[in-house]
Amino acid sequence: MSITVRVPAKVNVQLAVGAPRPDGFHDLANVFLAVGLYDEVTVTPADALTVTCSGPDAAQVPLDTGNLAARAAIALAERHGITPAVHIHISKDIPVAGGMAGGSADGAAALVACDALWATGATRDELLAICAELGSDVPFSLVGGAALGTGRGEQLSPIDVGGTFHWVFAVADGGLSTPAVYGEFDRLTAGTDVPAPEASPAILDALGSGSTDALAKALSNDLQPAALSLRPSLAGTLAAGTGAGALAALVSGSGPTTAFLAADAEAAREVADTLLASGTCRTARVAVSPAPGATIV
Repeated sequence: MSITVRVPAKVNVQLAVGAPRPDGFHDLANVFLAVGLYDEVTVTPADALTVTCSGPDAAQVPLDTGNLAARAAIALAERHGITPAVHIHISKDIPVAGGMAGGSADGAAALVACDALWATGATRDELLAICAELGSDVPFSLVGGAALGTGRGEQLSPIDVGGTFHWVFAVADGGLSTPAVYGEFDRLTAGTDVPAPEASPAILDALGSGSTDALAKALSNDLQPAALSLRPSLAGTLAAGTGAGALAALVSGSGPTTAFLAADAEAAREVADTLLASGTCRTARVAVSPAPGATIV
């Protein structure tokens, strides 16, 4: 018997970042939107815990117990007195180290898959608690749709979305370390009064109404200056996408993937084609949002 779970990528339509906390994290107002780029995680009983991976950039995915999918299996097993003897296979389609929560998605998917395989009977709240232990983005990968993440991003409040949004994601060569981007944010904001993060009413209204134009005007990412400081070439990608007709552009999370909001599906394809031809990115992917969270298929 095996269980397969499909799980989406995410884009942060707002990422408001506060000053560093004593524990080294930052308080966030993080408006997550799940997008239709998916990984699939399959778990199968085995003699021992093993991880394999296929798909684009699979060679960059760790296959040891540092992988969030493996950590999820171990965490659930420990809570229920089970030996985590499973083979976990990750079929990658979410860009690796791209600011789209691909690793977090795999953790959430493995958790849901192992819960079903082992019939643990874990409640939704228990699964979300394990997700929060695994990482700040993992709970949202479980729930999908749209949500406001506060605290370090793990405390979720659902957001209603009144329409469909069309995106293009330009994938850069190489990754950007999330801790390094936050470190650069701290360096760039040192000596300034960093305001407490708050959700943007304009973004919440735009999502609720389904207005692409309103969302385009309100997108924001406090980590973007830090990502651009560490990877200046991303400015060229952003310019290429807006020049191709994207209504708005921003770095996705900590980067280096850049996200472009388009008016409709045809406009998104045109932006993607132009980005590919520009030579400013490795590939460009079209996707729509919102998308469901981790789901057994």
